[in-house]
Amino acid sequence: MSATPEAFYVAEGDGLRSTELTRGPWDPGSQHAGPPAALLGRAIERLPAGDGMQVGRVTLEILRPVPIAPVAVSAEIVRPGRRVELVEAALMAGGETLVRARAWRLRVGEAALPRGVSGTEVPAVEPASESVLHPARTPPPPEDCEQGEFFPTGESVGYHTAMEYRFARGGFLEPGPATVWMRMRHPLVAGEEPTPLQRVLTAADSGNGVSAALDWRRYLFINVDLSVHLARMPEDEWVCLDAITIAEPTGVGLTDTALLDLRGPIGRAAQTLLVAPRDPASEAATQ
Repeated sequence: MSATPEAFYVAEGDGLRSTELTRGPWDPGSQHAGPPAALLGRAIERLPAGDGMQVGRVTLEILRPVPIAPVAVSAEIVRPGRRVELVEAALMAGGETLVRARAWRLRVGEAALPRGVSGTEVPAVEPASESVLHPARTPPPPEDCEQGEFFPTGESVGYHTAMEYRFARGGFLEPGPATVWMRMRHPLVAGEEPTPLQRVLTAADSGNGVSAALDWRRYLFINVDLSVHLARMPEDEWVCLDAITIAEPTGVGLTDTALLDLRGPIGRAAQTLLVAPRDPASEAATQ
C-alpha cells in the first residue's frame, strides 16, 4: 500500500504534480475543484503587487474536468492600478486550458468607517434572512460540532480524506442546507504553508456538496463555476461554509454559501449548477 501524499501538489520544474489528495468524489481520475481553485489563487498571489493589496473577488470558469496529472498555472495583471487591479490566471494540463480565473485586487487601508457596518460587528437583532452577509445563525465553534462523514467514493485517498469536516447542521448524507467547518489536513503545495486565500478557495467549492438538495446516487449537480467574494481573509485554519442549494426542474441550480471564520463573516461564494438524473451509460461525459 502506497503512503498518503504529503500535499495536494508537488512542485516539479515549472509545473506541479497532482497527487491523489486532489481526487474528487465523482470520477477517480479527476480532481475536486477546490485544490485547482486554490492553485489559481496561489498563482494570483505570486504576481507582483503594491503594498496592501488584497483579493476581493475570484471567479473561476471550470471549462473541463482537471485530471490527476501534471498541471501548469499562469497568471498576469490585465488592468494595473494603484487602488484596484484586475488579474487573470489559467490552469492547464496536456496543453489544454481547463480552468480560467479572474480576480480583483484592492488596496487595503484605513477607511475610518462608522460603527456597525463591519462584518465582525454582529447586529443586535438577528437577521431575518440568509440572503445577507450575516447568516441567520452564528455557528458553534468546530470543537463543539460533529465530525463529518463523507459519502462513499470507493477510494481510500482523495479530497474527502485531505479535508477535515465538522458539521454544525446537516451532513453529506442529509439533503438540504448545511453549516460545516472545514480545514486542510495537508499543505496545498509540498513545503509551503497555505495562505488564508488558499484555505478559503480549497474549501469554498464544497458548498454544493455539503448542502446537496438531491440524492447524489440518483442525480448529478455539477458546478460550472465558482465565484468567491471576500471582505477580509480568514484569521485561522478553519473556514465555515453556511450553504444552501436550489435546484429547478429546468436542470439549472445554484448554491449560495456564506463564508465565516472564528471571528465572524468573511464573504460569500456562489456556484451555478447543471442538474440532471444520473445516466450510467454517460457517467464519463463532461459538462
